[in-house]
Amino acid sequence: MCELFGISSAAPLSARFSLQQFARHGSRPGQPIDGWGLVLYDGPDLRHYREPEPAGNSRWLRFIESHQPPSRLLISHIRHATAGAVALRNTHPFVRELGGRMHSFAHNGGLPGIETWRAPGDRRFLPVGDSDSETAFCVLLARLADLWTGQPPSADARYAMVAQFAADIRTLGPANFLYSDGEYLFAHGHRRHQENGRIEPPGLWHLGCLCHDAAIAIEEAGVAFDTATASHAVAMFASRPLSGAAWRPLTEGEVVMARQGEAVAA
Repeated sequence: MCELFGISSAAPLSARFSLQQFARHGSRPGQPIDGWGLVLYDGPDLRHYREPEPAGNSRWLRFIESHQPPSRLLISHIRHATAGAVALRNTHPFVRELGGRMHSFAHNGGLPGIETWRAPGDRRFLPVGDSDSETAFCVLLARLADLWTGQPPSADARYAMVAQFAADIRTLGPANFLYSDGEYLFAHGHRRHQENGRIEPPGLWHLGCLCHDAAIAIEEAGVAFDTATASHAVAMFASRPLSGAAWRPLTEGEVVMARQGEAVAA
């Protein structure tokens, strides 16, 4: 299965990735890497980098590792393809505009039949590729569209909508995902392939700490932080614990909403 990683931070930070090392940390020996992607938010907009090939083959990624702008919100994805061709159009994270800001989504699992959930008359949110993950994102955005019609919706309304979407897609298959609207980062933990070969919880892990401690906690996974202060809060989510720190497994079906480094709802 694919590897997810997300950060919500109280202050901008540069998370300099060695995605090749990061991918090795979460992958089984010999498991192919079918692509990588990275979203860095800058207010309501974002920087979007992705390639449908192993990170170790990318000259572009080596540039990004040393020239990454600071950001409060980050979503990263390492793809091990299960649905859809190995192609740019199927490489996570996926991004779309809604309500005058950019939204992003990355998924781990399998959602057979999700294509039947799209409303026949919905022509705004159309998948570009043929992955179940992008189709699920389009379904989520179609539901969220009624909230984003004027002023940004309340945190409670956003959380309720995302939590209901998560509950619905769990009926199709493993549905771990990270989603952000540029202000909040939502993490949904479900089930995934475990070391014992079974598909079971946990599907995501959470670590909340101060920036200095977060940097130490994930340096062995190929991520290094550059920040002006070491005392601000950081919330991190990953498919597997990235260190021996006190990562907490999300319970099956749990949705956590984080803002500026703090988990504000679960």
